[in-house]
Amino acid sequence: MDWGDNIISGLEWSAEITNREGKERVGMNIANKMKDRDIIGVGSGSTVYIALLAMAKRIRHESLHIQVIPSSMEISMTCIQLGIPQTTLLDKKPDWTFDGADEVDPNNNLIKGRGGAMFKEKLLICNSKETYIIIDESKFVDKLGSKFPVPIEVFPISLPYVEQEVRALGATDVILRLAKGKDGPILTENGNFIIDAWFSLIDNGLENRIKSITGVIESGLFIGYDVKIIKS
Repeated sequence: MDWGDNIISGLEWSAEITNREGKERVGMNIANKMKDRDIIGVGSGSTVYIALLAMAKRIRHESLHIQVIPSSMEISMTCIQLGIPQTTLLDKKPDWTFDGADEVDPNNNLIKGRGGAMFKEKLLICNSKETYIIIDESKFVDKLGSKFPVPIEVFPISLPYVEQEVRALGATDVILRLAKGKDGPILTENGNFIIDAWFSLIDNGLENRIKSITGVIESGLFIGYDVKIIKS
């Protein structure tokens, strides 16, 4: 027995979707990659949301048997709304994953995490045979950190220590990310804080140096991962 009409069935994307036409093109590209019985890891963001709309149409029209592993509660609720079956990493390993990005450099290194789901997103990428990063031209940068800070998920009571250590790594500014729909800081789905750290130089070892700090759960740096870029 299902719930019938409820809050989830009426959800819409939480912000204005820019460059929707381009995102619809790249979303269709992703939908066309689906094969019957695929297990697909699904990242976060508006481009991923648009791709899910195209995927749901193919699943309905072609009676495809697809399961997805969502990276966030928002994407999970979207899948419920669209009737896309879900599973978890405890039960299935993804055949492939798709996700968006905030920045992509010439070596396909990424900054991700404006949606705060970088821990699960990175876990999906590490468990997938193939990963597609779907973006528009605005996401390309000559060097990482040009437009966005590095998001870092932090265990709450370690906040002062992590800030100290991140600054010691060369961060020029460290900001606790505050929520817009509630007072105080954003809490991730793991119950942690997010800090946004600006670096003037991001080298290939920075991801591991940040991750080695006690209290850091994950960072939004994705350096050296085997990903394929699909642009609108």
